[in-house]
Amino acid sequence: MNLKNIKIGVIMGGLSSERAISLKSGMAMYNELKKHNHKVVAIDIKERNINKILKEKIDVALLALHGTYGEDGVIQGILEFHGIPYTGSGVLGSALGMNKIIAKQLFSYNGIPTPKWCVVENINDIEKIKMKFPLVFKPNAEGSAIGVSIVNNKNDAKKAYKKAARYGNKVLVEKYIKGIEISVPVLLDKALPIIEIIPKKQFYDYTAKYTKGMSEHRIPARINGTAYKKAQYYALKAHKVLECRDYSRIDMIVRGNNVFVLEVNTLPGMTSLSLFPESARYYGISFYELLLIFINSALKRKKNAKLQI
Repeated sequence: MNLKNIKIGVIMGGLSSERAISLKSGMAMYNELKKHNHKVVAIDIKERNINKILKEKIDVALLALHGTYGEDGVIQGILEFHGIPYTGSGVLGSALGMNKIIAKQLFSYNGIPTPKWCVVENINDIEKIKMKFPLVFKPNAEGSAIGVSIVNNKNDAKKAYKKAARYGNKVLVEKYIKGIEISVPVLLDKALPIIEIIPKKQFYDYTAKYTKGMSEHRIPARINGTAYKKAQYYALKAHKVLECRDYSRIDMIVRGNNVFVLEVNTLPGMTSLSLFPESARYYGISFYELLLIFINSALKRKKNAKLQI
């Protein structure tokens, strides 16, 4: 199929706390396709309806949404219902990847190494935590390190719980592991070159992720060969265990030969500072080629679905 003959809708914005980043990802995708003379339209979702998408009569949706309603299976289910092919993981994979607690349970069950963890549902539960400080408090279903805190004592833990609980009362608490931060992009069931992240702050938070000069990226990551192979192996395993599709990005911490899976991003950022396109570029896949891979995969699924009817 000639992709120049189909209408591509870049779905961006959304209603989550990651709206601003989604718009940056979406416009980067839109501008790249426009530059190569594709029939492409930018669709900013600002409210709880998809009339804009239906009105445009697109042939395929290129998803640039992040966070709630965009990365958690909601928009995926709506597009499925309307028969619109879309890029990235399906309903189940998106939902599992977004829910950090369920993902942790699946990691543990399937032998994927991850930091020790527990769930805190109210501020009194902090007294019951058996892990030693420092600890990491995370909202259960937010991305871009929003609401995340590293704490060293119970007083700070209570503040961290309140901060994370703004996004839902179930809060994931992890044992903080000091090590090398890495990210492993997965594309079509293949692990791409591993990126080492060197934040200027204590950890790779929202500011470090999206502010130029606030973090440094090294490709390939400066970890030993054993850890490198483990990281790629467990990235692929996590991708498959969570039923991810097409592409994802798995964040990890490395200490010596040991790797610890932190979380899986089913719609990783595609901004000028984003990790996934940077790794793909190092591997020899341009940003434009990357987008074509995403789109072709979505269209291939639609074609295969028709053949099975």
